[in-house]
Amino acid sequence: MHARATGAGLLTTVALVLLGALPADAAEALPPAPTPEQAASAPGTLDTLSRFFARDGAVARSAAAPRVEGGSVPVRILSPDFVAGKAGAPVARVEFRASRAVSSDGQKASLWTVQRSGGWQVVNIATGDDEIRYAEQGGRVLPGGLVFREPQIDAWYVQKGTKVLPLDEDAVRAVGRNGTSLGAYRERVARAYGDKLPGSAYAKKGAAGGYAPEAAAPALPTGGHAPEAAAPPLATGARAEPAVTVASATAGVGAALALALLGTAAIRRRRVSRET
Repeated sequence: MHARATGAGLLTTVALVLLGALPADAAEALPPAPTPEQAASAPGTLDTLSRFFARDGAVARSAAAPRVEGGSVPVRILSPDFVAGKAGAPVARVEFRASRAVSSDGQKASLWTVQRSGGWQVVNIATGDDEIRYAEQGGRVLPGGLVFREPQIDAWYVQKGTKVLPLDEDAVRAVGRNGTSLGAYRERVARAYGDKLPGSAYAKKGAAGGYAPEAAAPALPTGGHAPEAAAPPLATGARAEPAVTVASATAGVGAALALALLGTAAIRRRRVSRET
C-alpha cells in the first residue's frame, strides 16, 4: 500500500498513518458517522483499534477486543485570541472530541473525532486517555469549569470565572499548586507566546509548527474554529513526525487542529521514553 494524502483525506492520513502503526488506505477508510460516539464505536474503528493495541506485540490483534467506554468529551486548546488579549475571547476553544477506548489487556487510547460535511470522523488515535481523564478530573476539582490544555508545555487546567487551577504537574510548575487568576494566567501566556501568534515574524519565518532548529519557543495554532518552561516545540496527539509540515497537514481541517496533531505526539513520545 502507498500513502494517498490529498484534499479532505489528508489530515486523517497525517494523524493515523504517521503514528507508524497503520497503512494509509486503512486510515482513509474510516467512515464518518452522525455522532462522535458512533464514529468511535464503528466496526472499522474497532478493527483499527485492534491493530493499534496489537502494535509491538502488546496483545494479539485477534484478542485485543477493543471497546469504547462512555461518551465523548470536548477537548479545548489554549486560544490565540485569548493570548492576544482579544475582548471577550475565552481562554480556550474546542478543537475536537475525544472518546476513551480500552483493550482486553487494559491498554487505553483516545479516539479524536472532528466534524466534517459528511458527519463525525475519527482522525487520530493517541496512546493513553489524557483527554477524557483530565475532563473527568476537572469536573471534580472545579465543578462546571472549563478544562483545557496548553499544548506547548503539555499542561492541563480547569478554569471557572476568574480562577485557573492546575490538573497536572506541568500546570503546577506553570501556575503553582494553588493555581492563579485568569488575568494572571493571560499575562503569563502573553509573555510566553505573544510574539509567536499567527502573522508574527516568528510564524512567517516558518517556525509556526515549533520545529525550526533555532526556535526558542513554540508558536500558537494558526487556524481558527471554535483543535516545555522556556517553551519547547508545539505538540499535541499521538505520534505524528516533525518532518510533516504544517502547510501539508492543514489541507483537510483547520490549522489549529493540525498543529495540535503534530504536537501531543512528540510530548507523549517523550513521556513513554521516560517511563520505559
